[in-house]
Amino acid sequence: MALFRALAIFLLALVTMTTAEPPACKIRITSRGLEMLKTETQRFVEEELGNMTMPEMKGKEGRFQYTIKEVKITELNLTGADLRFQPDYGLLFAVHNSSISLSFLRNILYWFFHDVGTINASAEGVNIHTALQLTRDDFGRLKISNVSCDAAISKMRAKFSGTLSRVYEFLATFLTTAMRFVLNQQICPALNHASLVLINKLLDTIPVRSVVDDYVGIDYSLLSDPLVTSRSMDLDFRGMYYDRRNENDTIVNYAVPPVIREYDRMVYMALSEYFFDSGFHAYYKAKVFEMLITHEKMPKDMEMLLRTTYFGTIMMLNPALMEAPMSLELKVTTAPRCTIKTSGASVSVTAMLIVMLLPPGQPPLQLSSMTMEGKLNAKVSLKGTRLAVHMDLRRFKIFSNQSALESLALIPLQGPLKTMLQLSVVPILNDRTKRGVQIPLPEGMDFIEEVVEYHNGFIVIGANLHFTKGLREVIERNQNGLNNSTMV
Repeated sequence: MALFRALAIFLLALVTMTTAEPPACKIRITSRGLEMLKTETQRFVEEELGNMTMPEMKGKEGRFQYTIKEVKITELNLTGADLRFQPDYGLLFAVHNSSISLSFLRNILYWFFHDVGTINASAEGVNIHTALQLTRDDFGRLKISNVSCDAAISKMRAKFSGTLSRVYEFLATFLTTAMRFVLNQQICPALNHASLVLINKLLDTIPVRSVVDDYVGIDYSLLSDPLVTSRSMDLDFRGMYYDRRNENDTIVNYAVPPVIREYDRMVYMALSEYFFDSGFHAYYKAKVFEMLITHEKMPKDMEMLLRTTYFGTIMMLNPALMEAPMSLELKVTTAPRCTIKTSGASVSVTAMLIVMLLPPGQPPLQLSSMTMEGKLNAKVSLKGTRLAVHMDLRRFKIFSNQSALESLALIPLQGPLKTMLQLSVVPILNDRTKRGVQIPLPEGMDFIEEVVEYHNGFIVIGANLHFTKGLREVIERNQNGLNNSTMV
């Protein structure tokens, strides 16, 4: 029985492994990336701790009664700040041997004497360890799911001012002990709120399922929790386009999963062939790859060549239609496919070309139907947070759907049709693809110094990070409801 149970568990695990959806988009953030994030994180933490609200303190010591209020942090010196990966968990932000300067208003009563004044204090030997657990939530979004925090202050000093400052010096030890306890109690709640509420609002700006244009959207949902090591954090995204009119009409990902082996740059993004194939499939289903080149848009030389080629056909139909306008209809018959090799990327297209005569006041007359097979070179680029593709027609072939004899007659059309497509159709495609699609980065971050490498089945883009906005600015922008279109 135990043997059968073990075999069943093994088979179940094997099925789970084989049916797991592979990522089409993978992003790696390296330790170098954290070095840049550390400065921004330190600034953010200083702002959060500087905005801490301290409770009013009241107490009695012998004949002394005191009240301390309006506690303000005047200076933070987080000199020993560090941000690093914590394997199998997330991120660790640590502060060692730092200091905090504070000021208080005191109100002290001793017998019939009443005194008010300012207390300047400093917390020294401040040590903070905050671990952020990063996971995938139910919507496929990166989230901080848990925070563990430990804060300690080794020493607290206070300096009194006012006419009776020397009299109250002996109260310093008592007051600083109480204040150190209060500070310890306030630091971690402030950082927990900053992480679970504010930083998660920043992560909300990462596009998950967003609109690309009027026809398609893209799904950047995480497929699993981040894989965190001491050197990097890897994020596996679905990376799938979809037709906005029918979001369930998608293709299965059988492509080679992208692989990232480098650690030299701050961030890497890898995209498989499926990332592009799903986009072509979505646009094909949205009927974007259909075009009618009419008499006004058709080059004169092209129209003359078509008229000459089909002179006999027109004469057999009706010689009176010889001067009727002509049109060329282009219909992609199957979704284009992307192939990525170490030499570069290409896109294969199969389409139908229909030559028609447009007699005024009469229905169009079809003169011929041709099959076109083309291959385009595709150059991938990344600017800021948008991925773009530029294409050039590389190979082109047409043949008749009716007879081999007509295919021979179409040979003179090969060159002119290729030129027309390169000058008329390809620029329309590039005008759409050059707009690019947003990549899954939080708002306020851009890629710079990009380098694209082509591998068999996927591409890898290495880059460095650049902050265009501070964490505080992005968070406040979202809190105020000004950023209503980060998902687009």
